[in-house]
Amino acid sequence: MENGKTHVELAKSGIITPQMEDVASCEGMEPEVVRSRVAEGSLVIMTRGRVSVAIGKGATTKVNVNIGTSSAKIDPEEEVEKARVAERYRADTLTDLSMGGDVTSIRRSIYQHTTLPITTVPIYQSVAQQGIYSMTEDHLLNTIEGQVDEGVSSVVLHCIERDCIEKLKGHPRIMGMVSKGGSFTSIYMLTNECGNPFIDNFDSIMEILKTNDVVLSLGNTMRSGCIHDKPDSPQQQEMLTNMKLARRANDSGVQVIVEGMGGHVQASEVAGYVRYHKDAGDFPLFVAGPLPTDVAVGYDHIAGAVGASMAAGAGADYLCYITPSEHLRLPTVDDVREGLVAFRIAAHIGDSMKFGARPQDRELARSRAVMDWDGQMQHAIEPEKASKMCPKRGPCTMCGDFCALEIMHDFLNSDTGDSGSNGNNGSIVKEGTIKTKII
Repeated sequence: MENGKTHVELAKSGIITPQMEDVASCEGMEPEVVRSRVAEGSLVIMTRGRVSVAIGKGATTKVNVNIGTSSAKIDPEEEVEKARVAERYRADTLTDLSMGGDVTSIRRSIYQHTTLPITTVPIYQSVAQQGIYSMTEDHLLNTIEGQVDEGVSSVVLHCIERDCIEKLKGHPRIMGMVSKGGSFTSIYMLTNECGNPFIDNFDSIMEILKTNDVVLSLGNTMRSGCIHDKPDSPQQQEMLTNMKLARRANDSGVQVIVEGMGGHVQASEVAGYVRYHKDAGDFPLFVAGPLPTDVAVGYDHIAGAVGASMAAGAGADYLCYITPSEHLRLPTVDDVREGLVAFRIAAHIGDSMKFGARPQDRELARSRAVMDWDGQMQHAIEPEKASKMCPKRGPCTMCGDFCALEIMHDFLNSDTGDSGSNGNNGSIVKEGTIKTKII
């Protein structure tokens, strides 16, 4: 924060902050464009220390990694290692969802070993500490305030309304409600016969978030849990409520992200669903997956990456990764790596759809054309695995002596168009490594 004001407040005053300058340089945008988009709410800057991450209009698609203990598995050291791996393999943000063990201590350990912006879902900690039926409004608000004071970069609140919950009773959905944070919030409201504590205290919560310029992420309680649960009125109602709250947050000086589009969406509906959210409000759109099929169990990171590339290409700004262990268990360190790499590929594909083919692909192709394996690894999204598979020089073992690049090279790169038969029945297969240059 600068002079006690948030990025939104400064942007609306016409001030370009150092963080706006930083993300403008990283994203290839003009600082004034960044400022105007932060002011209107179509772009947020999530910060932690010297790290600034732009999410939203005109920025590259970002990827979030979820980590954290559960009541069934508590291994703080493993969660810290997951956070390290996420940073090593270039996640943009982390979300700590810990609900087992000393969650405050776990979160502080993750802070100590990472530099990435960290998001939390405060109601998770309230449930873990107080119990799902015993937590109070004061505890919820104190948890938010405590996490903000600790230095979180973003918090998720599920602002579902009571009448929207009632609509699910007897509803023909197969999966009902699959949002954990949304279910906690709903049970609180039903048990206490009250309204949503986050909506009822919205203005007070905004003041808490403003103290450290924390980004508000409006959760997606009513998302679909399978592709046969189609978009319905509860989803529409929640989306419209979130858009209203997003405008209130922006008016109050708080940066805001809207979570939407569900975790499971029929492939043919992904692009239309993104457009529907963007037409309702041009705030950064955060999507979990989405999974365009339900049968990829054990390979949900692949299915999710397919859906995520569609969503990003259609305009989604921020992806929450999915791991191979989705629906099965708490992810391992290897699961985190596999899921993150898959979603970074998805983000890259989405950006190529939004902004055109990326220079990184061109440079890798140029290296591949001359069998420059080191050059290819320099431009690969994740070179570590690939470098263990490739040869040191010459063609790969897929083609060996019959590599198409080698066979046609002399003809395609000659000035005269000579077939280069060299008395060998037109064959130009050479022994040893290819002799060429980039044109």
